[in-house]
Amino acid sequence: MGQTQPPPDIITPRLRLRAPKTSDAPRLTELARDWDIVRMSSRMPHPYQSSHADTYIAQVLAQRDPKNRALMIEFGQDGIVGAIGLFLSVKGQPEIGYWIGKPFWGQGLATEALSALQAWASQDLGLRYLTAGHFADNDASGQVLIKAGFLYTGEVRTLFSAARKTDVPTRMMVWLA
Repeated sequence: MGQTQPPPDIITPRLRLRAPKTSDAPRLTELARDWDIVRMSSRMPHPYQSSHADTYIAQVLAQRDPKNRALMIEFGQDGIVGAIGLFLSVKGQPEIGYWIGKPFWGQGLATEALSALQAWASQDLGLRYLTAGHFADNDASGQVLIKAGFLYTGEVRTLFSAARKTDVPTRMMVWLA
């Protein structure tokens, strides 16, 4: 079975969401070395090394299912400022995850990228709902999700944080298309 085509670039007023390239690894490594980024992620280890970026990009480029896609978030002249992805959770539900580099916090970039990916998932993939979660100690991410129309489900899952090396309570949310 051949590899599916990457999703088309998703363009917003300020951002371009696109498939990763191997040349993105140094920038990803630079941004993801920040403890404040990786500690709020379940999958990103600490310290984040160039080998982690290389492996991540190779895994993304090998993905075949359009419901398992990661995209780089580009912001004008600044280039890559983070990543966003759609994946199937352990329960088989479509879930969104994202992160924005610390120098770019507070500019609404996560909300803009999230809204664009929601529209793509709904319109192009026909998904009728998406789930997301944020660590209970990450109120900023909860606010991003609320701005994008997500609602709390009342469920709190325990997810392992690779950076923290421990389980972290995670507040689950849902968005209905």
